[in-house]
Amino acid sequence: MTLTSALPLALIQLEVPPAAVVERIGEQPRWFIDALDLQPDEYVIVRPHLGESLPQFDQISGAILSGSWAMVTDHAEWSERSAAWVRAAIDARLPLLGVCYGHQLMAYALGGKVEDNPNGWERGLLPVVCEEQAQRDGLLATLPARFSAWLSHRQSVITPPPQAQVLATSDKDGCQILRYSPHALSVQFHPEFSRRIMLACLPPESRDSSVAEVEGTDWARQLLVAFWQQTRPQAKQAQGA
Repeated sequence: MTLTSALPLALIQLEVPPAAVVERIGEQPRWFIDALDLQPDEYVIVRPHLGESLPQFDQISGAILSGSWAMVTDHAEWSERSAAWVRAAIDARLPLLGVCYGHQLMAYALGGKVEDNPNGWERGLLPVVCEEQAQRDGLLATLPARFSAWLSHRQSVITPPPQAQVLATSDKDGCQILRYSPHALSVQFHPEFSRRIMLACLPPESRDSSVAEVEGTDWARQLLVAFWQQTRPQAKQAQGA
């Protein structure tokens, strides 16, 4: 008896961090790989900003769209191409998770409005508050009504797409979690972050040695793990030679 191999998870890297950040902690895919303890055959990295083609839907199990130092409102070619891919992926019912820039890109691609956050730069380990309907969401049902998550963003989803459900908010952002379809979700916070990553991503003058560790259960990380598990169909047994 043998086991069939599952399709890989696509890590869609959206631009690169500043050189100083890369030197300290690497680029965005590394943070997801470490957070999920992914093995080499379990993921594929795609870099649209380098001109790479976005993956065919039948070649991957799902996709995570990363954060970025770019701005959705700049409408870069690679970003617009990724937005078109998101629309097609939604139609194809591919499991999708957008994170920070990926969150904003998904909302923009589906008809939402993204702009500079009028409340300023939201950063640090901050409380996220779930809406009541989050308790009925298959991916979010185990989350508490309020949990802490790492945040660092200057732009936000100001108006969600018409079909999207707002499932969580924060003091400075009314769209912390958006559900677009049974297969597609996005979050403004960073479930892949640790305190080390958060500090490395802040400019030196903004680093605060008092940035706390996540206390108790890291619910944001558990959400990330739950998404990864949902993209993995049970390995099917097949007759070996």
